[in-house]
Amino acid sequence: MRGRHQRLLTVVDHSVRRWIRSAVFVLAAIAACAHGGEPARRANYERGILIRLDGMVSPLLEQFLYRKLDAARELGADLLIFQIDSPGGFLDSSLEIAERLRDLKWARTVAYVPSEALSGAAIVALACDEIVMAPAARLGDAGPIIQGEDSLFRHAPEKIRSELAGRLRDLAIAKGRPPSLAAAMADMDLVVYRVHNKQTGADDFCSDEDLANKERPEDWEKQQMVPESRPKYFLSVNGERAVELKLAQATAASLEDLKKRYGVPGDLLVLRATAIDTAVTILNMPIVTGVLFVIGLIALYVEFSAPGIGMGGLIAGLCFALFFWSRFLGGTAGWLEVVLFIVGIAFLAVEIFIIPGFGIAGLTGLLLIFASILMASQHFVLPHSAIQWQTSMQSVVVLASSGLLFLVAAGLLSHYFNMLPVVRSLVLETPGTAADSSGLTEKGAKIGANEQRRYQLQAGDWGIADSQLRPAGKARFGEHYVDVVADGLFVEKGRPIRIIEVSGNRVVVREIESEA
Repeated sequence: MRGRHQRLLTVVDHSVRRWIRSAVFVLAAIAACAHGGEPARRANYERGILIRLDGMVSPLLEQFLYRKLDAARELGADLLIFQIDSPGGFLDSSLEIAERLRDLKWARTVAYVPSEALSGAAIVALACDEIVMAPAARLGDAGPIIQGEDSLFRHAPEKIRSELAGRLRDLAIAKGRPPSLAAAMADMDLVVYRVHNKQTGADDFCSDEDLANKERPEDWEKQQMVPESRPKYFLSVNGERAVELKLAQATAASLEDLKKRYGVPGDLLVLRATAIDTAVTILNMPIVTGVLFVIGLIALYVEFSAPGIGMGGLIAGLCFALFFWSRFLGGTAGWLEVVLFIVGIAFLAVEIFIIPGFGIAGLTGLLLIFASILMASQHFVLPHSAIQWQTSMQSVVVLASSGLLFLVAAGLLSHYFNMLPVVRSLVLETPGTAADSSGLTEKGAKIGANEQRRYQLQAGDWGIADSQLRPAGKARFGEHYVDVVADGLFVEKGRPIRIIEVSGNRVVVREIESEA
């Protein structure tokens, strides 16, 4: 009788415990909703929007997704379907996207995997509220890969894998998925088992460590090992298996099946890549970046060779504006890079127009320009991994190649610039010249570009400022009129001057009285 009484108390005790746990779960769910938790699953959605995430996960794809999320929110979307077909990509971008989707509260997020979501793409999928896969699609294999000094790819060290496994575990907990299985996608040494609760009848998937950390580990019975988590393998499953393991919510063979599952009326609104997205992608290509640099540098050379706010400056400004604009939208540039570039240009202008020669100002300007362009070409400041070093070296090669092409072009221009009327016409004439609109001097002799070139000017030649030099303008040396740049801020018309430097078409002069 006493034994029966004890068994009855034990049954009552377990019943009370189950009731308490259920009540706590319900209260926690209510509290989560009250504090702005993720939207609950509904039978029907009014505004479903599809965003395709194809190809490698990169900073470009990351920024593309952010732009589409902003557009979807403005359109009042309550269901976001991310069609993921990707072998993976950059770890940093994958984690940034995952955190953004994990914290998204204004719509329900669904990762639809028709073919594959591996590596970084699997991380993105785990951050969504639900995962729906085609039966044969693949999900997982998120083990981080690094490139060694021998240029061969290999698995990252255990420290990096463990850190990533922990972040995947947190994503799974936030979205109600088995954390051990998510961690096994990045930890090849983690073995996961199916476990069964002898009291409640519930099933779960745990590693030995997770099982030991449960509130009442004695209530759980370890059963068979999940074969996809065997040692030395990163967990990877197909759609049907993902549903069995509670990693995915359902399978869908097509978008039509997906629409039926969520009761979306009409067609899904697909946010495709716009002309701006295409332009950003093209402008971020290394070869296009190099072309922009060459054109911009040549245009700057033309502008500095014949000072004045002319087409050279406008073309250079357009080229570098396109570069930084594309890097802004590509996610690798910020205002710091733009400020460094502008300051670098200012230092070069000071070196050319105010304190001619090649000194500290010119060297500082070149270094600032180089640093700003290099920083704007990558999503990190200093490289730490082999892949980051490879990215930096690619940027350096693009810059070096562009610089060499520019030097060749500048050498050709220095010899033939004044013989090319089309190029010459791109530069505005300096105001205050002695020639009238017909190109005649005050003596009636036409001064052509070739004649000015044939007149050999040398340092030490004396002349007269034929216009105000601010600092650029016209000067007369004998019967010849020449474009000059004053070594100072301002020289009055009619003041005597002397040449202190001749470099190609650039003639630097100084007011004679300033030397006294």
